[in-house]
Amino acid sequence: MRERLYLSTIDPNAGSLARRYGLGVEIAAFCTARNMDEGLSEAEEALETTLAGISRRVFHGPFNELFPCAIDPMARELARYRYRQAMALAERYHAKKIVIHGGYIPRVYFPEWFGEQSILFWKEFLPEIPKGMTVCLENVLEPSPQMLLAVVQAVNDERLRLCLDVGHANAYSEISAMEWLEESTAFLSHLHIHNNDGTGDTHSKLWEGNIPIRQLLDRAWEICPAVTATLELPESQPAICWLLEEETWNRN
Repeated sequence: MRERLYLSTIDPNAGSLARRYGLGVEIAAFCTARNMDEGLSEAEEALETTLAGISRRVFHGPFNELFPCAIDPMARELARYRYRQAMALAERYHAKKIVIHGGYIPRVYFPEWFGEQSILFWKEFLPEIPKGMTVCLENVLEPSPQMLLAVVQAVNDERLRLCLDVGHANAYSEISAMEWLEESTAFLSHLHIHNNDGTGDTHSKLWEGNIPIRQLLDRAWEICPAVTATLELPESQPAICWLLEEETWNRN
């Protein structure tokens, strides 16, 4: 499992922990687009220390006010501009996967609009991504796996896959995280792992919430042999120790 597990840099100790336990890192510094502009030097300086000696990297793209499903052409152009910046940074940091939010907002986008516009956007944009990189669309407010599955299936390009955020699925969907996993299997490339009680996206410890994390990870390793996963937690070490104590490492 170690070679498939990453720590998000939302934990300020992600780099030192990744080096200690032989894990990868998911770069979250550029989730805020400002850090690709006036905040770039500061963000890159901090990452130099975090990433030292760590070769396995995933890049989380920016998401505030970015909607690849937008109806307004100018809104789509903003998303293209920011994603181009993100792709260039991901390539600079040798990240093979970039996570991007699907962008669905209930009662703003009809599901039909979301699907149609997302398919058009990704068909046009994918030729711009660097060679060897995969875009992983992450669920946030989507009520079911079918919305993003339909986009990936219609685009029909190996460069576009799914990132299942199990905490988002649990908090914003009536479908269980385990069901999301089973439905997404054919197109699943990455997981975001954290827990909650179903009432909000709290990024709680792996054992604090109603998602059966141990069973979910066991099932993910079984049905998706190439899937990777990020512990998206503000404090990762307790989760790493819990996984070791649960012997999850040794079963895979």
